[in-house]
Order: sequence, then structure tokens, then C-alpha cells
Amino acid sequence: MNRLLLNKIILILSTLSALLGMGFLFWILTTLSIRGLTSMHFSIFVKDLVDGGIRNLLVGQFTMALIATAIGVPLGMMAGIWLREYSNQNKLASVIRNLSDVMMSAPSIVIGVFVYALFVSPVNHYSGWAGSVALAIMMIPIIISTTDNMLSLVPKELREAGIALGGSKHKIIMQIVIKAAKVGITTGILLAFARIIGETAPLLFTSANNAYMTMNMNDQFPSLTVSIYNLANYPDSQSRDLAWAASFILTMIVLFINLIGRYLTRDKG
Repeated sequence: MNRLLLNKIILILSTLSALLGMGFLFWILTTLSIRGLTSMHFSIFVKDLVDGGIRNLLVGQFTMALIATAIGVPLGMMAGIWLREYSNQNKLASVIRNLSDVMMSAPSIVIGVFVYALFVSPVNHYSGWAGSVALAIMMIPIIISTTDNMLSLVPKELREAGIALGGSKHKIIMQIVIKAAKVGITTGILLAFARIIGETAPLLFTSANNAYMTMNMNDQFPSLTVSIYNLANYPDSQSRDLAWAASFILTMIVLFINLIGRYLTRDKG
């Protein structure tokens, strides 16, 4: 009887906790949608921040995220391939996996401060490159973990079949193993991209912001997330309305990327 009562109590508490969490999430999304949609108009997509739009912010945010992806994906994938295919599961591999797990849970502001000390402080100047490096550092451990885990799911028999056909190790990895795990790896890359596209803290310390359209990565670079943070603290209602609209657009971008990731893995569970 005591076990049944305890089970019911835990079930009720778990259900209430889930409903409470979903309630807050629904509240946030509803408020964001209402305030964002009412503040949105077409002109914000064709004007820069200096004129009350977000065109340069979207371009800047995606530019830094894409450069970070170009840096982080090759490094992360190569590290993940080494861990699974070349390390023979030695002590170094265990250390790298643990460090990767720690990095995935590290606060983003810590990474921002680290890159600030390394790339910004010595030259006393913010830059888009520093912002991209900070985002890449956040992305790399996610790619390492995803690549490592996805390659571990590839059946050993596929590797043995490649060896039986006389294939070299790197050809077996590139032409058989990677292809077999490409959906999972691609999904991990998309989820990592979705995370960095919405980051603010690292960019506050590295790229700062720019109200004008520019592609000069050596200078302060436009950032949608940093602008949302700044605009929300301005006293005028026009700036706050623009912050709501930008927040809604950013949320939809992240949601869309996550839905693509879910779509790719819909039949892989």
C-alpha cells in the first residue's frame, strides 16, 4: 500500500512539474509571438539598425555563424573520427571525451571572456573574427560528441566488409562509415548551428555590435542577439518594439533549424 501511495504521489508531482514547465513555455512563446508580430513590419527587413531595421543584423549574425561552422565542423568531425576510429579507446580518448562533455556544459559567457582575453584584449579592438572563433569553440564539442556517437552506431560488419574488399582505412571511413552515419552527423551539425545562432554572451565580449551594414570582419560586427540585448534596455518604445520583433524572428529561425533536424531523424529512431 505504501509503495502504491508513493508511486501515485510521485506521478502527480511529476505531472504537475511537467504542466508547470509547459505553462511557462507557453506563456513565454505566447507573449513573444503577440509582442513580436504586432511590432513587426516589412521595412525592418530592408533597413539597417541605424534606420530602425535588422537587415544588417541578420546578415552579420549568419555571417559569423557560418564562419564558425566552417571552422568548427571540420575540426569537430576530425576529432570525432579520431576518437572512434583511430584512438583504440586509449586513456587520451577518454580524457578528450570528458573535456568535450565539460565544454558542452560550460557557460557561454566563460567562452566569451576566454576569447576576449586571447583575441580582443591584446589588440584592444572588437572584431567579427573574434566572434566567429567564440561561436566555433562552442560548436566544436557538440560536433565531436555527435560524430563520435554516430560512428559508434555504424555496424562493425560494414568496416569488415570494406577491409575484405581491400579498402584502406581512410577510404573505408570516408566512403562507408561516414556515409552510413551522415544523417545523424548532419542533424548534430544543424543542432549545433541552432545553438550558436542564438548566442549573445560570447559576442558581447568579442564582436560587440555595429549599426551599419558592413562585411569587414576586422571591425565591430553587426549582431542580432547583441542588438536585442541593447535595444531592450533603451528607454524609447520604438527600440523595445524592434527588440520584440527581432526576438520573434530569431526564435522562429532557431525553431525552423531544430524542426529540420527532427525531420531528418524522423525515421531513424
